[in-house]
Amino acid sequence: MKATFLVDNIGGCGLEGEWGLSVFIEYMDKKILLDAGASNLFLENAKSLGVDLEAVDYAVLSHAHYDHANGMEGFFEINRKAKFYIQESVEENVYAKKWIFKKYIGIPKGILEQRKDRIEKVSGNFKLCDGVYIIPHSTDGLEEVGKREKMYIKTKYGLKPDCFAHEQSLVFDTEKGLVIFNSCSHGGAANIINEVSSAFPGKKVYAMLGGFHLHNKSEKYIVDFASKVKETGVEYVCTGHCTGDASYEVLKRELGDICNKISVGLVVEF
Repeated sequence: MKATFLVDNIGGCGLEGEWGLSVFIEYMDKKILLDAGASNLFLENAKSLGVDLEAVDYAVLSHAHYDHANGMEGFFEINRKAKFYIQESVEENVYAKKWIFKKYIGIPKGILEQRKDRIEKVSGNFKLCDGVYIIPHSTDGLEEVGKREKMYIKTKYGLKPDCFAHEQSLVFDTEKGLVIFNSCSHGGAANIINEVSSAFPGKKVYAMLGGFHLHNKSEKYIVDFASKVKETGVEYVCTGHCTGDASYEVLKRELGDICNKISVGLVVEF
């Protein structure tokens, strides 16, 4: 398999980056798009990198935040065949809150209705195609993460801490082992690795790629985080976006050679 990063915070290959993530993945004879960034920048970068998004067979939304979903409409205009797979809990109801102020941080308003013929809601452990799976969270208590990150879901009873039921991992079965993509890993990278291990008893998790949401964390938190990741036995980590540059340096120090950095244009092959 081969993954090309179309959007990340860090630009590369002479191309711009943005706060967001988008990855083009080639696996066997299938082409998969994970996320569509915060704008249509991923379309421009794909063209510059020689990536044909018209050929994408499946698109997957990692979670219901704008910096991964705002380019969805642009993708639908370019690609006329691929469904966009989202968790069944995805709605236009995700907010960030600080004190009395709240801000919508979700998917484009109206897109669920306007593009219902192209959006596919899934639940549970879902087989996308041979060797490719979508795995939702199975870890309890993730509402505490929502509370800590000041991220909320709007309900008829008011704002409730986000439990990230809308977040999902994209998993590939390779010769080296399972390769996980989770764009922000709000549920915790170690938790996600363990969730995937539980979903595939007897299979080794070889790699974890995506953002780890460490940009706002203390050095102590990151050191503890790195220790938990080590304990999973994962052999390759590639991270960027919401991990943050300063946090990445701490993570690299703790994880050593298994830790790598995402940038626009990076190509990773397994």
